Amino acid sequence: MLYAGELSALITAILWTGSALAFAAATIRVGSVYVNIIRLIAAVLFLFLTHIVFSINISVSNAQVWYLSLSGLAGFVFGDTFLFKSYEYISARVSSLIMAVTPAIAALFAYIFLGETITLTGFLGIAVTLGGIILVVMERKDKSSHHVPISIAGVFYSFLGAAGQAGGLIFAKSAFSIGHINGFTATMIRAVAATIILIPLNYFAKRFTNPIEVFRKDRKAFNFTILGAFLGPYIGVTFSLMAVSLTDIAVAATIMSIVPVIMLPAVWILFREKLRWRAVIGACLAVAGVGILFLR
Repeated sequence: MLYAGELSALITAILWTGSALAFAAATIRVGSVYVNIIRLIAAVLFLFLTHIVFSINISVSNAQVWYLSLSGLAGFVFGDTFLFKSYEYISARVSSLIMAVTPAIAALFAYIFLGETITLTGFLGIAVTLGGIILVVMERKDKSSHHVPISIAGVFYSFLGAAGQAGGLIFAKSAFSIGHINGFTATMIRAVAATIILIPLNYFAKRFTNPIEVFRKDRKAFNFTILGAFLGPYIGVTFSLMAVSLTDIAVAATIMSIVPVIMLPAVWILFREKLRWRAVIGACLAVAGVGILFLR
């Protein structure tokens, strides 16, 4: 299918926008640790049931399992953990701005480890898209955390989060390069590996002690978490793996990073949040950049 990788990346960005809104609502209620772990457990259950219902053949080599496990640890554990950690030092708006460098880091990693190269048109598309994203993120006002000062630690943690996300894509691409893998199977392996590491780490750190009681007291938080898990780690991540397997990592990562842009009409429709011209111009630039990537 023509542009299958680019279309998969675009679908990923749309799904991740919905999951971000759901996770944000849940995190406000019960905290990021519970949401982060329960979303992975829910995703694993969704993926397991999908394999049973549709009789998906789990046919992967040991090398592919290894690369996908590393992908899950790099993205879900390393990347997301440092992203959440950065919120303690800088605002979500600034952290999101720094995370916008993920495609650039992914492109560098892909060039070094996989030998991928990007055409001049591809570089133009990436630059235009990132420029639009930066305008959008800088315009969004995070009223709940705008008094948080920018610290070196916060910026450093955000860069580690971006590097983790980029590394996750590289390892996933390496697994797909060995041979064909069903997208749901690849996502399940990543999620299982991350869950096996995250649960004991947070349990012994006493940050994840009684999830049943926590969510029993707040059913809405549980519902938001399950919805986010369905849209994000279940369907969204599956499409993201399809994207990196079908097109260049830098291109896929760039298209998937337009979540802040898609978020604009979403918050306008759901919350009637006022949109400023700067944000609208940034959104148009990002869409134009994605269009260039399709035409490269």
